[in-house]
Parts: sequence; structure tokens; C-alpha cells
Amino acid sequence: MRIIVLGGTRFVGRALVHELLGANHEVLLVHRGVHEPADLPAMPHLHVPRCELTAQRRELQEFRPDALVDVSAMTGGDAEAALAAVSIEVRLLVVSSIDVYRAYTSVWSGKDTDPVPLDECSVLRSAPPPDRGYVTPGYDYKPERYEKLDVEHEYLERGATVCRLPMVYGEHDYKRREEFILRRVRAGRRKIPVGSGSWLWSRGCATDLAVGMRLALESDTAVGEVFNLCESHCASVRLWAEQILAAAGWEAELVSVPEETLPEDLDITGSFSQHWLAGATKARELLGWVHSPPERAVERSVRWHLEHPPTETGDFGADDAALTVGRVPPDASSEAS
Repeated sequence: MRIIVLGGTRFVGRALVHELLGANHEVLLVHRGVHEPADLPAMPHLHVPRCELTAQRRELQEFRPDALVDVSAMTGGDAEAALAAVSIEVRLLVVSSIDVYRAYTSVWSGKDTDPVPLDECSVLRSAPPPDRGYVTPGYDYKPERYEKLDVEHEYLERGATVCRLPMVYGEHDYKRREEFILRRVRAGRRKIPVGSGSWLWSRGCATDLAVGMRLALESDTAVGEVFNLCESHCASVRLWAEQILAAAGWEAELVSVPEETLPEDLDITGSFSQHWLAGATKARELLGWVHSPPERAVERSVRWHLEHPPTETGDFGADDAALTVGRVPPDASSEAS
């Protein structure tokens, strides 16, 4: 297929571009030109802000696309601009998030409202996402307009396939999701304060998710469908932390402390009433999608991030303060708040 990819220079989009090219599809990469790594494979690029996409309609049509993949739509307006720029009938796929489910709001509010794993028919949010004020680094949109449900609505109206992604980790992760442990590894810390660590938070490796998106794009049965893409086996946050330590080859003790003493970046090791766990049964059954073993994916990711460390390290005064307060007995750790 000849595929237009909107976004695609960083992380998930980057992994998808590699996956599409590896499957012998032709790609036109459309982006603002702000992030253009030199090690991307050779392909045509079109540099244009999303708000000016319609002015480039002729260039887009001259590519003679069979499909369009939108990796970076954050608002309903983003989706409208992309769809207006491609007036011909093409296969459509848009990247969304499992933050569209009501369970995400419940995580923030401390409520337990939804059984898990969440499937594609689980209850959706009826209000904006609770973290709407956060703007994903490198994106250009007004935070008050962020809403993946609006994005999904615009695309589903055109028969698109929607792929809802979990927390994504892997090579080139600019959010550095494993850094809550790796920054302590780099600093030589032998004790790390944690909470109960029992929370289940769906994850997926970028390269595995890219395979799922490619399969969805290639499958006629995926037209107009919504898919959760996430790992079928989800380690608790504490076990995930242990996997990161093992992958880094570093021995450190995870010390249970009162959760009110946790450093901010270790909040995810605390207790949450609502698990944020999704299931990908539909993708496995309809698309034949199979992801790699999570432990191996974590090993690859950790290896890359250790080889590409961030410039800042921060201090660990909050860690020391939490560890000074003392250890929480095992039978009390689940009750700490």
C-alpha cells in the first residue's frame, strides 16, 4: 500500500514507520519538520503544520495514497483537518488511547468503578480527561481541547480503524517511562522507596504495538473497528520495577515506606482503587496480533535507555527522607495511603 503517515518521527510513530517500510509499504511522512532524526529510513517527507494540511491537498493526492494513518491527532480539530486534506476514499487508521475509558477518571478520583480487563465495550468517560492540562512534549495543541474521544468520533464517522494504546515504553521513548527506576540505577542507589506497588497499569512496547497497527491497517475486517492494543500479561508496578532492575543488571532493595512519603516520581508505586488494565483479546482474535514476551521487551528498552541517558539526574533527598521514616511492615503496606 501507499500510506500517508501524519506524525511518525518520534517513538510510536517512528516504530510504525519502520514496521510499514519493513512490510514493503510505501510511506509519505507528513510532519512539521521539528523532529526529523537522521537515522530514519529513506522516504518522501512533507513538512507542514496540521492546520495547513488542506492547503497541501494536491501534494497529498499526488502521492496516490491507499491509506492514511494519523499518529498525532490530539483534538477533534486535528482530526477534521486531516480528513479534510484527504478528500479521496482511503483506508483510515487513527491512534487513540485507553484514557477514553471511565476507569481512567476513576484512577484519578480514587474510585473503583469498572471491572478489568477493560474491553472495547467498557464504559467510556463522560467528562474530559482529568489530566487535560498536560501537553505532550513536542505537540502543538491547546490543552483544553485535548480529547481522544473527539478524535475517535471524527474518524469513526469515516469508517476508520481506531487503535487504543496503553502506556507505551521502548526504544526512543521521550517520556522515559522506566526512568523512575533507571535514574536511581545511574545514581548507584541501593535502596529505593516504594509503596504497595500492586497497581495494574496496562503497558505495551512500541515495536509490538506497531505490528498490531500494521495488521489492523492491512485487514479488511478491521474497517470501522476499535481495538485495544496492550500486553496480555501485566505485571504489577512493583514487579515491573523489579524487571527493570534485572534488565539493568543492578541489585537494589525496594523498600516499602508510608505512601505519603513517596517522592513524586514514585507515586505510581502507591495504592490505587481502580486498576487501569485493558485486554487485547479482540486484536488477537481478529488480527492475529501477538506481542513479544514483556520481559524481553523490557530488556531491549532498558538496554537502549541505559545507552542513551538523559542529561539531568536530579537529587535524591526525597528518597532519603522517605527511607529515614522507616519501613512499612508487609501486612500494613497495602493499607498505606
